[in-house]
Amino acid sequence: MTGDSRDAAGPVTAASTKTGATASADLQGARRQLLDLVSTDPTVAPRDSLAALLGFPDDPDARRAAVLILFGVLDDAPSAHRASAAAVSRDLDVLLLARATTLRSHAGQVAFPGGRLDPADSGPVAAALREAQEETGVNPDGVDVLGTLAEVPLPYSSHRVTPVLAWWREPSPVRAVDIGESSAVFRAPVADLLDPANRGCTVIDRGPRAHRAPAFQVRTDTGEHLVWGFTAMLLDGLFDRLGWTEPWDQMRELAIPNLLP
Repeated sequence: MTGDSRDAAGPVTAASTKTGATASADLQGARRQLLDLVSTDPTVAPRDSLAALLGFPDDPDARRAAVLILFGVLDDAPSAHRASAAAVSRDLDVLLLARATTLRSHAGQVAFPGGRLDPADSGPVAAALREAQEETGVNPDGVDVLGTLAEVPLPYSSHRVTPVLAWWREPSPVRAVDIGESSAVFRAPVADLLDPANRGCTVIDRGPRAHRAPAFQVRTDTGEHLVWGFTAMLLDGLFDRLGWTEPWDQMRELAIPNLLP
């Protein structure tokens, strides 16, 4: 959990207010597909669990957590890549953050806003919205929750995570609210993530063999980021189920920052 706005650091990134034909097309395309997915089949599992790849057993005492996967028509810097999926416009984005490198768990990794359920939270949706507001400053009043996906085990840190799928109906400024928790908050163009030139695998060498997992490179005004691990697996599984994935080189290796214990 992050601190309040008095700990805010870094520039505030203002979101534009896309209207007219572009916003309408996105609402009729990507938003409808996302809503249909959670309405008909909420099980969007990664192709392989990172925990299973690394040999971690499932933890029956895992703590409940939630993440907010927030899509929308958000900024004035559209992707240069034209996605093959008709629903993915060049200005469709997803909200991500880079965790502070000083954290004890998942330090430096790119992640969705989110965290553990507090006793006062009514459920995963409330927890995801609360954590997103605390971490990024997003105004929950402008967020339409489309639904929740099935819980995903994360035994590496003893959590069971509920992904909350949402659409940013009224974008609000976002920032790294507490630099002790997050080093950057940014909106990644979905078309950039789908671009085969930005896709590859990370190779995690543990035990008798190396394990490959999907990863994404993304360049934003906050710098260049590698999306890997749990977040990349969720995105990979979600893109596959939506039919947005483009053919990419699964033998291409992307170097993991030296953050693993």
